[in-house]
Formats: sequence, structure tokens, C-alpha cells
Amino acid sequence: MGNKLEVATLAGGCFWCLEAVFDELKGVESVESGYSGGHAPNPTYHEVCDGDTGHAEVVQVKFDPAVVSYRDLLTVFFTIHDPTTLNRQGNDVGTQYRSAIFYHNEEQKKIAEAVIAEIETAKLWDAPIVTEVTPFEAFYRAEDYHQEYFAHNRFQPYCQFVVAPKVAKFRQKFAAKLKR
Repeated sequence: MGNKLEVATLAGGCFWCLEAVFDELKGVESVESGYSGGHAPNPTYHEVCDGDTGHAEVVQVKFDPAVVSYRDLLTVFFTIHDPTTLNRQGNDVGTQYRSAIFYHNEEQKKIAEAVIAEIETAKLWDAPIVTEVTPFEAFYRAEDYHQEYFAHNRFQPYCQFVVAPKVAKFRQKFAAKLKR
């Protein structure tokens, strides 16, 4: 890997799903689950779940752009979640499960807007994309038990019925981009 890592902060439903997928993507150095986009400093999982902090569950992805581009990250992101459901992913409902891209610079903003426009033009979804494209302000790392949740809890029912199918879809569609 190169020396210059970049950061992407993405929200697409439960952070366990996103983390499990991005952990397997070639060029990704690390993935942390956490919270962004709200108004309360240092929120807890329970505060975020109550919906009072305004935060979304996010993953912060550190990646090597010489191996995987920001555009490629967004292609994976838009494949593994439904960007057309406002404040919802499946049975996970609330603003903490919204679809959002928290861009770290103007280049990321331009790429995000371009990718969304391309997806809309290609009519890949039956409904309009509701993904927010918002400037990154802060990232609050989630509690330790949320980190690598799928890897440590594969047989937990939520992981079997929600996370595992997303990981399987990713592995099938992006087999050439897997770390192993």
C-alpha cells in the first residue's frame, strides 16, 4: 500500500453491515464504526438509537487511493444498501439509519454528486436517491463491542439475516476486489 491514506465517512443503515463489507475490500486499511452528522458531542449508542442526537451510524474508512478509489468505495456503498429509503434500511428505522456521505473535501463532494447523478440517469433504482451529501464535521467512535461486530458475532440472528446477505452480495459482485 502507498503511504497517503484518505478517509471516507459513510452512512447506509446499520454500521455493522458497512463495516463487514468494507473490511474485505482491497485497498482498505481500516474501518471503524461510529457516529456522525449530529449535534451532541460524544454520543452513546443508546442516545443515537433514541434519535435525539441527530447522528447517523457511520463507518469511517481509511483507504489507499492508489489501490481503491473513492469512486470505487461509493460504487460498493451504493450496491450494498438501498439509497432510496429515507431514514430506513429494511427493518432499521430512524434518522440514525439514513443514507449519507460525509465528504472530507470538495473533490469527494464532486465525486459523490457525480456518482449519484450517474446512478439516477442509469435508473438503477425505481425510486429517487435520498442519500445526503453533507460536509464532514466530526466522527465519534462507537463503543468497542460494535467494532468488528460481524466478525465476532456471525451467528447472532441479526448478523445471519441482515449482515451476512449483504456481505455475500458484495463478495459475489466484487470478487476481483476482495483482499483474499
